[in-house]
Amino acid sequence: MNKDLLTIYDLKRDDIEEIFQKADHLKQVREKGTTYQPLKGKILGMIFKKTSTRTRISFEVGMYQLGGNAIYLSSGDLQWERGESIADTAKVFSQYLDGILIRTFAHEEAEKLAVSADIPVINGLTDLLHPCQILSDIYTIRERLGDIKGVKIAYVGDGNNVANSWLLGASKMGMDIYIASPQGYQPNKKIVEKALLMAKDNGSGVEIMEDPYRCVKDADIIYTDVWVSMGKEEESEKRWEVFKDFQVNLDLIKRAKKSVLIMHCLPAHRGEEITSEVIDSERSIVFNQTENRLHVQKAILEMLIGR
Repeated sequence: MNKDLLTIYDLKRDDIEEIFQKADHLKQVREKGTTYQPLKGKILGMIFKKTSTRTRISFEVGMYQLGGNAIYLSSGDLQWERGESIADTAKVFSQYLDGILIRTFAHEEAEKLAVSADIPVINGLTDLLHPCQILSDIYTIRERLGDIKGVKIAYVGDGNNVANSWLLGASKMGMDIYIASPQGYQPNKKIVEKALLMAKDNGSGVEIMEDPYRCVKDADIIYTDVWVSMGKEEESEKRWEVFKDFQVNLDLIKRAKKSVLIMHCLPAHRGEEITSEVIDSERSIVFNQTENRLHVQKAILEMLIGR
């Protein structure tokens, strides 16, 4: 693997397979209750400019279980917010820490941090991409279905950072990714172009559309995310009107395979992008996704910080 994990695009398929194999091992270790601490004495600095539940807890717990420690740093804790350059911050962190996790708005901040840091930088979410989430999601599908080649993912909703990362992850791994979003709210065009190129090499299907019912036809997985991401709260009323026909409900999932599974990266706004009867149904593997964030991210931590 490269020094940093900022985007799935930069990973080789072999890198992803290695992450999954290591996650299998780490999951077995945890289930057996045995001690495995390859990161003993290592410290992860965690920069959070966006609030978090799953990302913060899973990375902190992951470092602890691997024998290391994590330091939480909110945006108000950093001189960065008072004018210190990202480059200087990265050089300082490199003297004290063994790795950096960043969860922020601008993807360029994560990139600048990685360029100047001598230690690994992990993207815990930016407005453009959310790689750790999608790696965990693909791992969850692999765990449930076995062979992921040709599995159809139907993503319904906002073409946000999660949708962008799904395009890269699915096309990299030979999965089919179909995204239904309203006009003006579709995924990043440059990322769509990258996904289409990778799809040709890996036998993936990639299509962007506006019809959620056509999108979910024959889908193995229906995936959704919130309509109003962090930083977009002032658009709430407008977005609710635009996305009202993109709700994942019983009527929509009837158009997919009878065996379709439901996924959501959480937090869920029940009654908006997804109904409670769907997210709480036997089809839902939402909380399997949540658990697997821990195992996959521990694998990433070990591979980047423990080498």
